[in-house]
Amino acid sequence: MAAKVKNYTFSLPVEMIDKVREYADDNYIASVNAGVKEAIEEYLMRLEKEKLIKEITEASKDPLFLKDIEECIHDFETSDAETARRVTDW
Repeated sequence: MAAKVKNYTFSLPVEMIDKVREYADDNYIASVNAGVKEAIEEYLMRLEKEKLIKEITEASKDPLFLKDIEECIHDFETSDAETARRVTDW
């Protein structure tokens, strides 16, 4: 199933557009549109990573979150040890 697309107008510096067109003309990218799409995808991935790091950092200071993590570690200690023994018994 193809992703839904929506046309949108951006204002970009002429030099930037010319450079992207040049890469498309030289077949480094499939098209100007493909190059812009890829650049935005990479930028969004970087923002998502920064957001996740920020959220993890904030969570690491939350006593309730840390307590929950400790409880999970404790709850799975036995099953993790059993699994480790089974793997090494092969």
